[in-house]
Amino acid sequence: MNEYEIMLLLDPELADDRQAEIVSRARELVEKGGGTWVAHEPWGRRKLAYEIDKKTEAGYHLLYFDSDAATLEELTRVLKITDGAVRHMAVRRTTPVRKQSPPPQATEPAAEAVQAAE
Repeated sequence: MNEYEIMLLLDPELADDRQAEIVSRARELVEKGGGTWVAHEPWGRRKLAYEIDKKTEAGYHLLYFDSDAATLEELTRVLKITDGAVRHMAVRRTTPVRKQSPPPQATEPAAEAVQAAE
């Protein structure tokens, strides 16, 4: 098993339901191929560096998963022929996926300092 991530750019005019459908299809392909789905980070709509098919924006999605090479090939093949998928790029992950950590807890050194001063 190898660790991969795919940056997926979707047509900005697609409905949210259709975008979710494309991502869930990718997840199904990974899991059906014996891989493990790690995470999905929707980055939202962003401006492209250059125009693609006369569009200046795209919906960005970052997909993290573990799979073998055959499953990755099948996933990239499907994304190439999927309507609404503007671009995608698969790379091997070299750094672990950071889970969203909870916001830092406010420590109370100021209260301790006040008590110490008294």
